[in-house]
Amino acid sequence: MHRALVLVALFLLLPCPIAGQAQSVLHIKIVLGEAAGTAAPVPRHVLLVSDNPSTSPPREVVTKADGTADVNLPPGNYTVESDKPLVFQGKTYQWTRTLDVPAGDTVLELTLRNADVVAAPSGTANSAAPVDPGGSALLAKWQDSVVGIWTPTTRATGFVVDAKGLVATNQRVVGTPAPAVEVQITPQIKVAARVLASDAARNVAILWVDPAVVASARPIPLACPAATQPPVVIGQELETIIAPMRDPKRVTPATVSIVERQSIVADFVLERDSEGGPVFAGDDFVGITSIDDEAESRRGDSRITRTEAICEVIASAQKQMTTVPPPSGTHQPIEPVRPFPAEALEEAARRPAKRSTEYQVSSADFDILLVTPTLAFIEQGRLHDRGDHSRSLSAADMQQELVRPLTDFGNWSDYFDDFPPVLLVRATPRMVEGFWTMVGRGAAQTQGIALPAMKHFKPGFSRMRAFCGDTEVIPIHPFVIERQLSRTDAIREGLYVFDPGAIGPQCGTVKVVLFSEKDPEKDDAKVVDPKVVQQVWQDFAPYRSVN
Repeated sequence: MHRALVLVALFLLLPCPIAGQAQSVLHIKIVLGEAAGTAAPVPRHVLLVSDNPSTSPPREVVTKADGTADVNLPPGNYTVESDKPLVFQGKTYQWTRTLDVPAGDTVLELTLRNADVVAAPSGTANSAAPVDPGGSALLAKWQDSVVGIWTPTTRATGFVVDAKGLVATNQRVVGTPAPAVEVQITPQIKVAARVLASDAARNVAILWVDPAVVASARPIPLACPAATQPPVVIGQELETIIAPMRDPKRVTPATVSIVERQSIVADFVLERDSEGGPVFAGDDFVGITSIDDEAESRRGDSRITRTEAICEVIASAQKQMTTVPPPSGTHQPIEPVRPFPAEALEEAARRPAKRSTEYQVSSADFDILLVTPTLAFIEQGRLHDRGDHSRSLSAADMQQELVRPLTDFGNWSDYFDDFPPVLLVRATPRMVEGFWTMVGRGAAQTQGIALPAMKHFKPGFSRMRAFCGDTEVIPIHPFVIERQLSRTDAIREGLYVFDPGAIGPQCGTVKVVLFSEKDPEKDDAKVVDPKVVQQVWQDFAPYRSVN
């Protein structure tokens, strides 16, 4: 057991980059100018990036709608190659380029001149087509109707289907039972949503938002009841509109491979935050996208729930509208626009290192850590050193390291990968030793056998409230990290995101109130040490000083 924990810890901790280490950004762009008659980019082309000599499996990147992909890499020599040939207008295009990537920015353009081009077998369908980087008629028509969906564990896409405020997405995004859900209407407007229907069998969820916040968005017509669905055939080109977490909304194309009565399979290349969007065959709506897991996302096999199933769930949701209170139209907090100054992070890494204990307090059931961009940046550089000491850790300490290395944010790692200017409050269930375990250790000790403490986690996280003085602070996001430690042991942590100015010395007293899954009505309150509050406030000083 000890050896297994050490091996897993080394796997998790060693690959992290070192704070202050020089990094490179490789800017890739694929353009097929001559094939289309004009310089047109190639979207959703999968590339493999390998270091030379090879030290790890190739990294997969996918070009965006404008034909570009940016890759953060340590300086070195790399090979960039197509995962599969691009088939377009009767020819196949494939690239293999080896280049040095120094510190800083490097540009790699993949064009007809440096592609391997051969004639495609007769009858081979296009695998992709160049698109207008500025968008398309479909995007211009429906982009205001496509929205972002936030839950405590996921980020996805949805779309307006009724002027009364109904929003559709796939059920896997929402889950069962339905958690708190928020809908990002625009970059400046986010509101709470009420889940009216969540149908796992049909994989459709219908949300309800205040109609006033979507008044300017034209509902996408589903033609319910769907007596005559648009015909869809194998080999047909489809398009979906996605609302990624960090990028602008865009259109992604795909080719149909399977057609069934209630679903379609097409080769959409979707990230986790892009499923749940509307799918079109030309101007006709045909369904909602979903991906089963990350592997399916990378390989481009997405299942589309067809109109008929969606219409049935909408009918159920419309009945619920008369039995539940309407949703609130209050705008929820959103992320700050300005990034945290990169030079401030680098300067902090050069100063004597701060320890995470300077940001930590503990309640009866939880360890509470206040994480600033500065602390996260410094801790990322420490992770590579921890592997050197892993063999001296006890099994309990090692398990704790596996659960919550500070910069491992589990299912929300993508959100924090560029150190956004927000304050995180992370609540992790404390580890305790059970009564009968202690009795067993005591009995063994009477026989001259010394056993280490065998701890387990207290009940998992349910929810959190934070107070600045007597005023409750509303989080930007009430995230949850879910981690399966083994077949029988799992942990659920809270990871709440707050505005950087929401908590500071001006509060007088900062208090965090936590609730566990075991007893969700019993509060576990903790006043944060003023020294911790002051440390957090100082970390954000460089951000406040930038106009």
